[in-house]
Amino acid sequence: QVQLVESGGGSVQAGGSLTLSCAVSGYTDTAYCLAWFRQVLGKEREGVASIESDGTTSYVDSVKGRFTISEDHAKNILYLQMNDLKIGDSAMYYCTARLRPGGPWTRQSLYHMWGQGTEVTVSA
Repeated sequence: QVQLVESGGGSVQAGGSLTLSCAVSGYTDTAYCLAWFRQVLGKEREGVASIESDGTTSYVDSVKGRFTISEDHAKNILYLQMNDLKIGDSAMYYCTARLRPGGPWTRQSLYHMWGQGTEVTVSA
């Protein structure tokens, strides 16, 4: 099935920028949408952004205007461009694939494949 490998995480000062990448392989043509989630230890994973097969994008309110999700179909890479990073953005970021529609895009259980995660740390 679909395999996903994240990269691009690191440490950055508040107000800075990072771009995360997710190499996607396998049956990508069967995916309904691809998304980025993030998680802090001890807390549930939070949907950050998604991009559907038709190009439609969605974002959690806290990152609107700062983050941009995109996909390079030719290279099979999913991106998350993060600008004006804030302390609250610190988390492990995961890319994931959803195979069918139905229910909100933010529901973790609707996604079937997950990457290993890449850590983002934002400091003051």
